[in-house]
Amino acid sequence: MTPPGTPKLFQPIQLGGITIPNRVVVAPMCQYAAVDGVMQPWHIQQIGSQAASGYGLVILEATGVEPIGRISPACPGLWNDEQEAVLKSLVDGVRTYSDAKLGIQLAHAGRKASTDMPWIGPHYITPENGGWETVGPSPISFNGTWPAPKEATVEDIQRIVKAFGDAAKRSDRAGLDLIEIHATHGYLLHEFFSPLSNKRSDAYGGSFENRARIILEVVAAVRANFAKDKAVGIRITGSDWDEGGVTPDDAAKLAVLLKEAGIDFLHVSSGGLTSTQKITVGPNYQVSFAHTVRKAAPGVPVMAVGMIVTGTQAEQILQDGQADMIALARAVLDEPRWVWRAAEELGVSDFQVHPRFARATPKTWPGYKLKSAPLANAAE
Repeated sequence: MTPPGTPKLFQPIQLGGITIPNRVVVAPMCQYAAVDGVMQPWHIQQIGSQAASGYGLVILEATGVEPIGRISPACPGLWNDEQEAVLKSLVDGVRTYSDAKLGIQLAHAGRKASTDMPWIGPHYITPENGGWETVGPSPISFNGTWPAPKEATVEDIQRIVKAFGDAAKRSDRAGLDLIEIHATHGYLLHEFFSPLSNKRSDAYGGSFENRARIILEVVAAVRANFAKDKAVGIRITGSDWDEGGVTPDDAAKLAVLLKEAGIDFLHVSSGGLTSTQKITVGPNYQVSFAHTVRKAAPGVPVMAVGMIVTGTQAEQILQDGQADMIALARAVLDEPRWVWRAAEELGVSDFQVHPRFARATPKTWPGYKLKSAPLANAAE
Protein backbone atom coordinates (compact mmCIF):
# COMPACT_ATOMS: atom_id res chain seq x y z
CA MET A 1 0.00 0.00 0.00
CA THR A 2 1.34 3.42 -0.97
CA PRO A 3 1.88 5.70 2.06
CA PRO A 4 -0.24 8.89 2.07
CA GLY A 5 1.53 11.86 0.56
CA THR A 6 3.79 9.77 -1.69
CA PRO A 7 4.72 11.81 -4.80
CA LYS A 8 3.04 10.54 -7.97
CA LEU A 9 6.44 9.72 -9.44
CA PHE A 10 6.81 7.01 -6.80
CA GLN A 11 3.30 5.62 -6.92
CA PRO A 12 2.61 2.34 -8.77
CA ILE A 13 0.74 2.24 -12.06
CA GLN A 14 -1.00 -0.50 -14.01
CA LEU A 15 -0.04 -1.11 -17.65
CA GLY A 16 -2.23 -3.82 -19.10
CA GLY A 17 -1.75 -6.86 -16.90
CA ILE A 18 1.40 -5.70 -15.11
CA THR A 19 1.99 -3.32 -12.23
CA ILE A 20 4.95 -0.93 -12.43
CA PRO A 21 6.19 -0.09 -8.89
CA ASN A 22 7.00 3.53 -9.74
CA ARG A 23 6.57 5.81 -12.74
CA VAL A 24 10.20 6.33 -13.70
CA VAL A 25 10.99 4.52 -16.96
CA VAL A 26 14.34 3.93 -18.63
CA ALA A 27 13.58 4.65 -22.28
CA PRO A 28 15.13 2.55 -25.06
CA MET A 29 18.62 3.78 -25.97
CA CYS A 30 20.63 2.47 -28.91
CA GLN A 31 24.03 1.14 -27.77
CA TYR A 32 25.46 -0.14 -31.08
CA ALA A 33 27.09 -3.09 -29.34
CA ALA A 34 25.40 -6.15 -30.87
CA VAL A 35 27.07 -8.69 -33.16
CA ASP A 36 24.91 -10.20 -35.91
CA GLY A 37 21.89 -8.95 -33.98
CA VAL A 38 22.97 -10.79 -30.82
CA MET A 39 23.18 -8.85 -27.56
CA GLN A 40 26.62 -8.82 -25.94
CA PRO A 41 28.16 -8.42 -22.44
CA TRP A 42 27.72 -4.66 -22.81
CA HIS A 43 23.94 -5.11 -22.82
CA ILE A 44 24.07 -7.39 -19.79
CA GLN A 45 25.94 -4.86 -17.66
CA GLN A 46 23.89 -1.91 -18.91
CA ILE A 47 20.43 -3.43 -18.42
CA GLY A 48 21.52 -5.20 -15.25
CA SER A 49 22.72 -1.99 -13.64
CA GLN A 50 19.56 -0.09 -14.58
CA ALA A 51 17.32 -2.90 -13.33
CA ALA A 52 19.11 -2.90 -9.97
CA SER A 53 18.92 0.88 -9.56
CA GLY A 54 15.26 1.32 -8.64
CA TYR A 55 13.60 2.22 -11.94
CA GLY A 56 10.07 0.87 -12.24
CA LEU A 57 10.49 -0.19 -15.87
CA VAL A 58 13.52 -0.68 -18.09
CA ILE A 59 12.92 -0.93 -21.86
CA LEU A 60 15.67 -2.51 -23.94
CA GLU A 61 16.84 -0.67 -27.02
CA ALA A 62 15.32 -0.70 -30.52
CA THR A 63 15.54 -4.30 -31.71
CA GLY A 64 15.11 -5.12 -35.38
CA VAL A 65 12.40 -7.60 -36.31
CA GLU A 66 14.30 -8.59 -39.46
CA PRO A 67 17.91 -8.10 -40.61
CA ILE A 68 17.17 -5.07 -42.81
CA GLY A 69 15.12 -3.56 -40.00
CA ARG A 70 18.14 -2.78 -37.84
CA ILE A 71 19.31 0.82 -37.64
CA SER A 72 22.92 -0.33 -38.01
CA PRO A 73 24.85 -3.59 -38.33
CA ALA A 74 25.67 -3.16 -34.61
CA CYS A 75 22.03 -3.06 -33.45
CA PRO A 76 20.27 -6.05 -31.86
CA GLY A 77 17.68 -8.17 -33.59
CA LEU A 78 15.10 -10.77 -32.65
CA TRP A 79 14.50 -12.97 -35.68
CA ASN A 80 16.49 -16.13 -34.81
CA ASP A 81 17.00 -18.63 -32.02
CA GLU A 82 20.46 -17.43 -30.98
CA GLN A 83 19.23 -13.87 -30.46
CA GLU A 84 16.27 -15.17 -28.46
CA ALA A 85 18.45 -17.44 -26.30
CA VAL A 86 20.86 -14.64 -25.37
CA LEU A 87 17.96 -12.31 -24.60
CA LYS A 88 16.35 -14.96 -22.39
CA SER A 89 19.65 -15.47 -20.57
CA LEU A 90 19.86 -11.71 -19.94
CA VAL A 91 16.29 -11.58 -18.62
CA ASP A 92 16.75 -14.68 -16.45
CA GLY A 93 19.93 -13.21 -14.99
CA VAL A 94 18.27 -9.92 -14.09
CA ARG A 95 15.41 -11.79 -12.43
CA THR A 96 17.86 -13.23 -9.88
CA TYR A 97 18.48 -9.82 -8.30
CA SER A 98 15.79 -7.39 -9.47
CA ASP A 99 12.01 -7.12 -9.52
CA ALA A 100 12.09 -4.30 -12.07
CA LYS A 101 9.78 -4.82 -15.02
CA LEU A 102 11.61 -5.41 -18.28
CA GLY A 103 10.43 -4.45 -21.74
CA ILE A 104 11.79 -4.36 -25.26
CA GLN A 105 11.27 -1.96 -28.14
CA LEU A 106 10.52 -3.83 -31.37
CA ALA A 107 11.44 -1.82 -34.43
CA HIS A 108 12.04 -1.57 -38.15
CA ALA A 109 14.31 1.25 -39.29
CA GLY A 110 12.95 1.53 -42.83
CA ARG A 111 14.76 4.05 -45.01
CA LYS A 112 17.00 5.10 -42.08
CA ALA A 113 18.49 1.61 -41.75
CA SER A 114 22.00 0.47 -42.73
CA THR A 115 23.71 3.41 -41.04
CA ASP A 116 27.03 3.66 -39.28
CA MET A 117 27.51 4.13 -35.56
CA PRO A 118 26.93 7.75 -34.49
CA TRP A 119 30.47 8.34 -33.26
CA ILE A 120 31.69 7.45 -36.75
CA GLY A 121 28.97 9.46 -38.47
CA PRO A 122 25.35 8.99 -39.55
CA HIS A 123 26.36 7.68 -42.95
CA TYR A 124 24.61 5.12 -45.11
CA ILE A 125 26.56 1.87 -45.35
CA THR A 126 26.44 0.33 -48.82
CA PRO A 127 25.82 -3.40 -49.33
CA GLU A 128 29.43 -3.71 -50.51
CA ASN A 129 30.58 -2.47 -47.09
CA GLY A 130 28.33 -4.62 -44.93
CA GLY A 131 25.08 -2.69 -45.28
CA TRP A 132 21.91 -3.46 -47.22
CA GLU A 133 19.22 -2.00 -49.46
CA THR A 134 16.60 -0.24 -47.37
CA VAL A 135 12.82 -0.33 -47.71
CA GLY A 136 10.23 2.40 -47.16
CA PRO A 137 6.67 3.38 -48.04
CA SER A 138 7.86 5.41 -51.02
CA PRO A 139 11.19 5.78 -52.87
CA ILE A 140 12.06 9.06 -51.10
CA SER A 141 15.53 9.57 -49.62
CA PHE A 142 15.94 10.68 -46.00
CA ASN A 143 18.34 13.35 -47.26
CA GLY A 144 20.29 14.20 -50.37
CA THR A 145 23.22 11.92 -49.58
CA TRP A 146 21.35 8.69 -48.78
CA PRO A 147 19.86 6.44 -51.47
CA ALA A 148 16.11 6.26 -51.89
CA PRO A 149 14.65 3.14 -50.31
CA LYS A 150 12.94 0.40 -52.25
CA GLU A 151 9.19 1.02 -52.23
CA ALA A 152 7.62 -1.68 -50.10
CA THR A 153 5.26 -3.99 -51.92
CA VAL A 154 2.15 -5.33 -50.23
CA GLU A 155 4.05 -8.60 -49.84
CA ASP A 156 6.89 -6.71 -48.11
CA ILE A 157 4.39 -5.10 -45.74
CA GLN A 158 2.84 -8.46 -44.92
CA ARG A 159 6.29 -9.92 -44.25
CA ILE A 160 7.20 -7.06 -41.95
CA VAL A 161 3.93 -7.25 -40.01
CA LYS A 162 4.49 -10.98 -39.54
CA ALA A 163 8.08 -10.29 -38.43
CA PHE A 164 6.77 -8.03 -35.66
CA GLY A 165 4.42 -10.81 -34.56
CA ASP A 166 7.19 -13.41 -34.62
CA ALA A 167 9.48 -11.12 -32.57
CA ALA A 168 6.65 -10.63 -30.06
CA LYS A 169 6.41 -14.40 -29.67
CA ARG A 170 10.16 -14.58 -29.05
CA SER A 171 9.90 -11.70 -26.55
CA ASP A 172 7.24 -13.62 -24.67
CA ARG A 173 9.33 -16.81 -24.53
CA ALA A 174 12.32 -14.76 -23.34
CA GLY A 175 10.32 -13.70 -20.29
CA LEU A 176 9.85 -10.00 -20.99
CA ASP A 177 6.96 -8.18 -19.30
CA LEU A 178 6.27 -5.57 -21.94
CA ILE A 179 6.68 -4.66 -25.60
CA GLU A 180 6.92 -1.15 -26.95
CA ILE A 181 6.39 -0.87 -30.72
CA HIS A 182 8.62 1.79 -32.30
CA ALA A 183 6.57 4.10 -34.54
CA THR A 184 8.49 7.38 -34.36
CA HIS A 185 11.92 8.97 -34.94
CA GLY A 186 11.64 8.60 -38.70
CA TYR A 187 11.68 4.81 -38.79
CA LEU A 188 9.45 2.59 -40.91
CA LEU A 189 6.07 2.82 -39.15
CA HIS A 190 6.53 6.58 -38.76
CA GLU A 191 7.51 6.81 -42.43
CA PHE A 192 4.21 5.20 -43.41
CA PHE A 193 2.27 7.53 -41.11
CA SER A 194 3.78 10.81 -42.30
CA PRO A 195 2.61 12.39 -45.58
CA LEU A 196 6.16 13.70 -46.05
CA SER A 197 7.57 10.21 -46.58
CA ASN A 198 4.47 8.33 -47.76
CA LYS A 199 3.26 9.17 -51.26
CA ARG A 200 1.53 5.86 -51.96
CA SER A 201 -1.83 5.59 -53.70
CA ASP A 202 -2.82 2.13 -52.45
CA ALA A 203 -4.42 0.99 -49.18
CA TYR A 204 -1.30 2.06 -47.25
CA GLY A 205 -1.13 5.65 -48.46
CA GLY A 206 -3.14 8.79 -49.06
CA SER A 207 -5.78 9.16 -46.36
CA PHE A 208 -5.06 9.34 -42.65
CA GLU A 209 -6.65 5.93 -42.12
CA ASN A 210 -4.54 4.36 -44.88
CA ARG A 211 -1.30 5.83 -43.54
CA ALA A 212 -2.14 4.46 -40.08
CA ARG A 213 -3.03 1.02 -41.43
CA ILE A 214 0.34 -0.69 -41.04
CA ILE A 215 0.67 0.62 -37.48
CA LEU A 216 -2.65 -0.94 -36.49
CA GLU A 217 -1.74 -4.19 -38.27
CA VAL A 218 1.53 -4.37 -36.35
CA VAL A 219 -0.27 -3.68 -33.06
CA ALA A 220 -2.68 -6.53 -33.80
CA ALA A 221 0.15 -8.92 -34.73
CA VAL A 222 2.15 -8.11 -31.60
CA ARG A 223 -0.86 -8.36 -29.32
CA ALA A 224 -1.85 -11.72 -30.81
CA ASN A 225 1.60 -13.17 -30.11
CA PHE A 226 2.29 -11.75 -26.64
CA ALA A 227 0.75 -13.03 -23.42
CA LYS A 228 -2.54 -11.31 -22.59
CA ASP A 229 -1.45 -10.71 -18.98
CA LYS A 230 1.50 -8.61 -20.17
CA ALA A 231 1.60 -5.11 -21.69
CA VAL A 232 1.83 -3.90 -25.29
CA GLY A 233 2.37 -0.20 -25.96
CA ILE A 234 3.66 2.00 -28.73
CA ARG A 235 5.93 5.01 -29.12
CA ILE A 236 4.43 7.53 -31.53
CA THR A 237 5.42 10.93 -32.84
CA GLY A 238 3.83 14.12 -31.60
CA SER A 239 5.23 16.23 -34.45
CA ASP A 240 7.49 16.03 -37.49
CA TRP A 241 8.64 19.60 -36.82
CA ASP A 242 8.43 20.13 -40.56
CA GLU A 243 5.84 21.78 -42.79
CA GLY A 244 3.27 19.35 -44.15
CA GLY A 245 4.25 16.62 -41.69
CA VAL A 246 2.61 14.99 -38.69
CA THR A 247 1.06 17.44 -36.21
CA PRO A 248 -0.09 17.05 -32.59
CA ASP A 249 -3.65 16.77 -33.89
CA ASP A 250 -2.59 13.82 -36.06
CA ALA A 251 -1.00 12.20 -33.02
CA ALA A 252 -4.26 12.67 -31.11
CA LYS A 253 -6.28 11.05 -33.91
CA LEU A 254 -3.87 8.12 -34.01
CA ALA A 255 -4.12 7.75 -30.23
CA VAL A 256 -7.88 7.32 -30.55
CA LEU A 257 -7.40 4.49 -33.05
CA LEU A 258 -4.77 2.88 -30.86
CA LYS A 259 -7.05 3.04 -27.83
CA GLU A 260 -9.75 1.31 -29.85
CA ALA A 261 -7.17 -1.32 -30.82
CA GLY A 262 -6.58 -2.08 -27.14
CA ILE A 263 -3.12 -0.59 -26.68
CA ASP A 264 -1.93 -0.61 -23.04
CA PHE A 265 0.16 2.58 -23.07
CA LEU A 266 1.37 5.38 -25.32
CA HIS A 267 4.85 6.88 -25.31
CA VAL A 268 5.10 10.22 -27.10
CA SER A 269 8.23 11.76 -28.59
CA SER A 270 8.84 13.56 -31.89
CA GLY A 271 11.08 14.35 -34.84
CA GLY A 272 13.62 12.31 -36.75
CA LEU A 273 11.71 11.99 -40.01
CA THR A 274 13.43 14.62 -42.14
CA SER A 275 16.80 16.34 -42.35
CA THR A 276 14.96 19.70 -42.67
CA GLN A 277 13.13 19.50 -39.33
CA LYS A 278 13.32 22.56 -37.09
CA ILE A 279 13.11 21.38 -33.49
CA THR A 280 12.99 23.83 -30.61
CA VAL A 281 14.75 21.96 -27.80
CA GLY A 282 14.33 22.96 -24.17
CA PRO A 283 12.98 21.67 -20.85
CA ASN A 284 9.76 19.64 -21.38
CA TYR A 285 9.87 20.37 -25.11
CA GLN A 286 7.86 17.25 -25.97
CA VAL A 287 5.56 17.15 -22.94
CA SER A 288 2.79 19.14 -24.62
CA PHE A 289 2.54 16.38 -27.24
CA ALA A 290 2.06 13.80 -24.51
CA HIS A 291 -0.62 15.99 -22.95
CA THR A 292 -2.48 16.30 -26.26
CA VAL A 293 -2.43 12.53 -26.72
CA ARG A 294 -3.50 11.91 -23.12
CA LYS A 295 -6.56 14.15 -23.54
CA ALA A 296 -7.49 12.40 -26.79
CA ALA A 297 -7.28 8.89 -25.35
CA PRO A 298 -8.41 9.13 -21.71
CA GLY A 299 -7.72 6.03 -19.69
CA VAL A 300 -4.63 5.01 -21.64
CA PRO A 301 -1.45 5.70 -19.61
CA VAL A 302 0.92 8.07 -21.40
CA MET A 303 4.70 8.42 -21.03
CA ALA A 304 6.36 11.79 -21.51
CA VAL A 305 10.02 12.14 -22.53
CA GLY A 306 12.45 14.87 -23.55
CA MET A 307 14.73 17.14 -21.50
CA ILE A 308 13.24 16.05 -18.18
CA VAL A 309 16.20 16.22 -15.83
CA THR A 310 15.07 16.68 -12.21
CA GLY A 311 12.69 14.90 -9.89
CA THR A 312 10.78 18.09 -9.20
CA GLN A 313 10.32 18.69 -12.92
CA ALA A 314 9.09 15.13 -13.46
CA GLU A 315 6.69 15.26 -10.52
CA GLN A 316 5.18 18.53 -11.73
CA ILE A 317 4.41 17.00 -15.13
CA LEU A 318 2.48 14.22 -13.40
CA GLN A 319 0.76 16.56 -10.94
CA ASP A 320 -0.37 18.79 -13.82
CA GLY A 321 -1.97 15.81 -15.55
CA GLN A 322 0.23 16.11 -18.64
CA ALA A 323 1.39 12.49 -18.49
CA ASP A 324 1.19 9.37 -16.33
CA MET A 325 4.82 8.25 -16.47
CA ILE A 326 8.21 9.82 -17.09
CA ALA A 327 10.68 8.21 -19.50
CA LEU A 328 14.36 9.10 -19.25
CA ALA A 329 17.20 8.43 -21.66
CA ARG A 330 20.35 10.56 -21.57
CA ALA A 331 19.54 11.63 -18.02
CA VAL A 332 20.11 7.99 -17.04
CA LEU A 333 23.36 7.78 -18.99
CA ASP A 334 24.51 10.91 -17.17
CA GLU A 335 23.32 9.72 -13.74
CA PRO A 336 22.63 5.96 -13.57
CA ARG A 337 21.06 6.39 -10.09
CA TRP A 338 18.80 9.26 -11.18
CA VAL A 339 15.83 7.68 -9.45
CA TRP A 340 17.67 7.76 -6.08
CA ARG A 341 18.31 11.48 -6.44
CA ALA A 342 14.69 12.08 -7.40
CA ALA A 343 13.52 10.20 -4.30
CA GLU A 344 15.72 12.35 -2.08
CA GLU A 345 14.68 15.52 -3.89
CA LEU A 346 11.00 14.72 -3.39
CA GLY A 347 11.36 13.55 0.20
CA VAL A 348 10.60 9.87 -0.35
CA SER A 349 12.12 8.45 2.81
CA ASP A 350 11.07 4.82 2.28
CA PHE A 351 12.50 4.39 -1.23
CA GLN A 352 14.01 0.90 -1.41
CA VAL A 353 17.60 0.68 -2.62
CA HIS A 354 19.07 -2.67 -3.60
CA PRO A 355 20.89 -4.13 -0.55
CA ARG A 356 24.18 -4.29 -2.44
CA PHE A 357 23.97 -0.53 -3.03
CA ALA A 358 22.64 0.32 0.42
CA ARG A 359 25.89 1.73 1.80
CA ALA A 360 26.00 4.46 -0.85
CA THR A 361 22.69 6.25 -0.21
CA PRO A 362 22.30 9.82 1.09
CA LYS A 363 21.39 8.32 4.47
CA THR A 364 24.28 5.88 4.75
CA TRP A 365 27.24 7.48 2.97
CA PRO A 366 28.80 10.62 4.49
CA GLY A 367 30.60 11.29 1.22
CA TYR A 368 27.29 11.94 -0.49
CA LYS A 369 27.36 15.55 0.72
CA LEU A 370 30.57 16.16 -1.21
CA LYS A 371 28.64 15.66 -4.43
CA SER A 372 26.93 19.01 -3.96
CA ALA A 373 29.54 20.93 -1.96
CA PRO A 374 33.02 22.15 -2.95
CA LEU A 375 35.81 19.97 -1.60
CA ALA A 376 37.26 23.03 0.14
CA ASN A 377 34.17 23.09 2.36
CA ALA A 378 34.17 19.35 3.03
CA ALA A 379 35.42 19.76 6.59
CA GLU A 380 32.70 22.23 7.54
